[in-house]
Amino acid sequence: MTSSVAGSATGGATALGLRAPRRLTSHRGGRLLVRAVLFLVVIGIFVVPLWSMIVTAFSGGAPKLGQVFLWPHGLSAGNLTTAWRFGLGRGLVNSIVVEAIGLTLQVTVSAFAAYALARKRFRGAGLVMLAILATMMMPEEIIAIPLYLVLGKISLLDNYGGLALPLVGWALPVYVLTGFMKRIPVELEEAARVDGAGDLRIFFQVILPLCLPALGTCAVFGFLMIWDQYLLPLLVAQSPKMSTLTLIVTSLQASQEQGEGVRLAAAVVLMVPSVLVYLGLQRLFERGLLSGSLKG
Repeated sequence: MTSSVAGSATGGATALGLRAPRRLTSHRGGRLLVRAVLFLVVIGIFVVPLWSMIVTAFSGGAPKLGQVFLWPHGLSAGNLTTAWRFGLGRGLVNSIVVEAIGLTLQVTVSAFAAYALARKRFRGAGLVMLAILATMMMPEEIIAIPLYLVLGKISLLDNYGGLALPLVGWALPVYVLTGFMKRIPVELEEAARVDGAGDLRIFFQVILPLCLPALGTCAVFGFLMIWDQYLLPLLVAQSPKMSTLTLIVTSLQASQEQGEGVRLAAAVVLMVPSVLVYLGLQRLFERGLLSGSLKG
């Protein structure tokens, strides 16, 4: 009788969608312990350095050389003001201008190249793609000296053209967009041609709207690639007025006159735009990565 009542009670709880609390077994307790340890490791590796960088940058205290704060010693923007007087604002403006020019041209050229490789049939298309991908395996240090000589010959040293134009040709967005466009049904393009649409109209009104996730992914990777450039600005920028943010931050890191707070304040300014761009394009970025892993 007792067992039947317990069974009916259990059945009633199941029917109502309720679950009896699971008993904490030794196996489940071990899994929880492992998870807690992994969370602590992740926090120690990623969160603590980021937190200490922000706290030290905006702390009112002056840390010693090589020292950071884990808790703010008052709040102050003095470190940021000092870094700004060192040329941080000028470097930020230069980096934004180079980013706007370089990323716009990079995504545009990559989209046109991918459309030709994905939708146009011509001999040697595979070799062209192979040659484009081969450029990703070549370290930029190998072409640094030839690139410097070429830019000098065409008067692109110490100006925005020399800082942005070499960044236009990048194999990654071409490869990503080509693979994405190949999965777009050909019937959509054929239907547009029946309606009298030409190649440019099909490209802008049919292909590009369907490629927004892939374009978002390419924009995020392209932004990070251009924003973190160091060797190219080092070669092209001949005067302080053309220095980008990476050069300013690097010079602050090498300076013995500035404290750790000033250096970390400059590093925070360098980090913030990348975080904002990722958060702004996060949905397209994730959709682009997911669609790239699926077929059909």
